[in-house]
Amino acid sequence: MEFSGFPVAALDFYDDLEVDNTKSFWDAHKSVYDDQVKAPMLALTHALGQEFGEAKVFRPYRDVRFAKDKTPYKTHQGAFVGVAPATGWYVEVSAAGVRVGGGMYRAESAHLALIREGMAADKTGKLLQRILRDLERGGFEIGGDRLRTAPRGYDKDHPRIDLLRHKSLMGMKKYGFEPFVHTPELLDRIRDDWRKLRPLVSWMANQLD
Repeated sequence: MEFSGFPVAALDFYDDLEVDNTKSFWDAHKSVYDDQVKAPMLALTHALGQEFGEAKVFRPYRDVRFAKDKTPYKTHQGAFVGVAPATGWYVEVSAAGVRVGGGMYRAESAHLALIREGMAADKTGKLLQRILRDLERGGFEIGGDRLRTAPRGYDKDHPRIDLLRHKSLMGMKKYGFEPFVHTPELLDRIRDDWRKLRPLVSWMANQLD
């Protein structure tokens, strides 16, 4: 199957799921999920995989064992290409449309220590700053979970303290409901943006190597 975009029905499916997140709704509309959401996502990730690697297409079921929210289904469909622990490229479709991203979405303490060493060092830290500036100029939002204070072992006056406070660091771009998300052009857009995110993904992976 060639990727031809995410149908309007895929976004409508998640609109309805947000209103009625129940097994009865899911069972009655599973064919819509399979045909309009899952199949296009598999086609998209297959096409991207030729350049970026095999993607993990996430299951639609939520793990509710320890959650207060017991709704059983995720209200988005995501896929991730990993190149290092919790580091790689991401794409998602939901009622809000399509968004893409790349970077490090979570780090275990040992991995976070390595990332922060790279941020603190002049050569690699300044390189990361340039990468993030270029991404912002290219329309990406830079985000991630952050500490309120300086991490242990680093001075609050460190010249890159804003970076060092990060516990995760990603570049994200929202396509929303742009007409191209329903066409084959979406593949080209994502491929181009993932290429732009490659320096950030590579920087993260290099620190963890």
